Amino acid sequence: MSADFWAGYTSGAVGILIGNPLDLVKTRLQAGNAAPQTEPTGAVIGPARAAPQSFRQHFDRAGTLVKGTTAPLLGYGALNAILFMTYNRTLTFFNDSPELPTSLAKVWCAGAAGGLASFVVSAPTELIKCRAQVSTDHATSSWTIVRDVWKREGIRGLYYGGGITSIRDAYGYGWFFWTYEWSKQAVSSPTDTDRETAIKVLLCGGLAGVVTWASIFPLDVVKTRVQTQLINAPLYREGERETLLQHQAHGKRLSTLQVAQKAYQAEGAGVFFRGLGICSIRAFVVNAVQWAVYEWMMRLLRQT
Repeated sequence: MSADFWAGYTSGAVGILIGNPLDLVKTRLQAGNAAPQTEPTGAVIGPARAAPQSFRQHFDRAGTLVKGTTAPLLGYGALNAILFMTYNRTLTFFNDSPELPTSLAKVWCAGAAGGLASFVVSAPTELIKCRAQVSTDHATSSWTIVRDVWKREGIRGLYYGGGITSIRDAYGYGWFFWTYEWSKQAVSSPTDTDRETAIKVLLCGGLAGVVTWASIFPLDVVKTRVQTQLINAPLYREGERETLLQHQAHGKRLSTLQVAQKAYQAEGAGVFFRGLGICSIRAFVVNAVQWAVYEWMMRLLRQT
């Protein structure tokens, strides 16, 4: 495999290990006021009566800190590898240099191409991660969710919500690479020391993460709610509050547009930005580290 593949894989895995606790909070906030309960087999059987209401309750036990980590740890390593490899190849195809691109428009298009290519991995990984994170059953793992989804729906079930995931990834990663290259070119100087270069990579990487998530957050909220809809969930008793994790009619799932409409009708425009604060903190830290690891790995592998 090429240097950018392994550099991307390593940086993606490191980012997940660092960012998973905050990502768990973000996913639970996005999912709404109820989280699905599951059997030990991973089968989703119904909504919890009350979702965690405080930051502390999101971490009700030590295992919660790494809940839903397995799938993204494996998946996002592969996702990052595909992302960076596709980005570099696309930029080269556009007759530009991945090391020092001259056209930010080409950078955005190459980033969007990388995001679209990574959908193959990101769609099932996101579905498994989100369902594991909103589950209140501590026995539920990524593997039990995969097994249950595969048994019920096959490979098609793992790509549920794939349409909005692909749009989110293509649009978001376009801005991800654009922001990183724009900010790096703006602050870099030929006289920078190694220490100054490393600090600027961290800052530019963190900024790229924040801009990316700010640009796609409403899409991500809808994606999370689409992917965490319940299967054969019983309706609440009369008088209890209806949530977006319930099926609305005849046990059928809502479409992406219906989920967005119901979210807006029930909770207003603010629902599309719920969790953005914690996500921005996570995005800065994770992407600063990811870009630093990627740049370091690329230099290391080019020397060997």
